[in-house]
Amino acid sequence: MRKRVPLSVIIIARNEADRLPRTLASLAWAEQVVLVDSGSEDGTVERAREAGAEVHTHPWRGYGAQKQIALARARHDWVLSVDADEVVSTQLRASIEALLASTPRHTGYTVNRRTHYLGRFIRYGGWYPDRKLRLFRRECARFDGRLVHEGVRVSGTIGHLRGDLHHYSYRNLSHHARKTHEMAVLWAAQQPPGARARVWHLIAHPLAKLFKSYCWRGGMWEGWRGLLIAGMGAYSVWLKYALLRERQECASLGARWPEEEGADRPTKDAAPHREGRGDAGAGKVVADT
Repeated sequence: MRKRVPLSVIIIARNEADRLPRTLASLAWAEQVVLVDSGSEDGTVERAREAGAEVHTHPWRGYGAQKQIALARARHDWVLSVDADEVVSTQLRASIEALLASTPRHTGYTVNRRTHYLGRFIRYGGWYPDRKLRLFRRECARFDGRLVHEGVRVSGTIGHLRGDLHHYSYRNLSHHARKTHEMAVLWAAQQPPGARARVWHLIAHPLAKLFKSYCWRGGMWEGWRGLLIAGMGAYSVWLKYALLRERQECASLGARWPEEEGADRPTKDAAPHREGRGDAGAGKVVADT
């Protein structure tokens, strides 16, 4: 097997000193690791530099914009995008290195992401496989500008790699609840003017999410964790529509939406679990159920 081509890794972070070292340790084999920090106050920058990462600081512009800034600082043709709460498994590393030692057929590759929740990895409830496009040619990729649930656009065909990306998304249940609120605010903020949340949205969609996660997607097989996942998922959907309803009521009264300022600030940590999908057209919104 020929020598593989070099790899750049990009990460965005804020206040991730407790989780970042594990992430960086799983990336020690990469030729370049770029971290864009948006104002950490807990030693994140120092720990990243100690691990050999190239650290750049930049004011918060949203998830997609921050990742595009990191991408612009990547030197090598192939780039791996990793969140600060993710760990590249041994099998995934082997798949990436084997690919880069060959002639890749595609310009981008997806991976399965498996979340570690309250003490163990989760397989059911709609959390696995949480397929993500993470490895791509630098010149063929660009991140979109969404505030949350950002994605990378790749020109060309997409393949898939074996091996999981381990996701240590929530430190505890309180962190899960806090992140759910933060992501719901961002989701509501990025909906277009004229988007409306109706009363039935606040009833039907959360119930559908609860049933889908716990029953249809097998959350019941995860025991009490599955019930928490389904319940928090339903709450997330309900909160998104509730906040959007609040925003539209404020607009009708000519008042400022109270959450507007919070939507412009970075969250405490910059690596959300994907709880929903905002693909609204004018007057129509869809949250993942």
